[in-house]
Amino acid sequence: MKKLLACAAALSLLAACATPTTYMPAPGPRAVGFSDYRIETGRYRVTFRGGPGAPPAQVANYALLRAAEVSLRDGYDWFRIVERFDDRTDSGSGPRVSLGTGGGSFGRRSAVGVGIGTSFDLSGGPAYSRTLEVQAGKGQRPADGYDARDIVRVVGRGEAPAAS
Repeated sequence: MKKLLACAAALSLLAACATPTTYMPAPGPRAVGFSDYRIETGRYRVTFRGGPGAPPAQVANYALLRAAEVSLRDGYDWFRIVERFDDRTDSGSGPRVSLGTGGGSFGRRSAVGVGIGTSFDLSGGPAYSRTLEVQAGKGQRPADGYDARDIVRVVGRGEAPAAS
């Protein structure tokens, strides 16, 4: 019984830990990472999906970073956010306890059983995603725009970008 309690305590500690979210291309449509596509010339939709437990600020910064990289890749200096969509997915629920009974008859003999079970949410917490529709441009940056090179420099080092 002590081993079972120790195991349950260890699992609950693991559940409290955030799943590391790394900046990388998403290998699938609902996978952790970034994806992007060009809507039209100079206009893109960029999405970053964080893993369970990833902080919303990290997800937001990685979406900005991808928007900046896409803008620079295609020869633009700045980008501005035209639309923003945020999503939160709760992947599990809290601890549960269940109780079950069963019985059987085997000729002259019969048996009754009682069982108890528990389960724990090991997902690490909700998963956040941010989708940005951005318009990129060259030359003078508009007041509501971001300098793509600054975002790559700042967010790429793990700093929070300045609000614009």
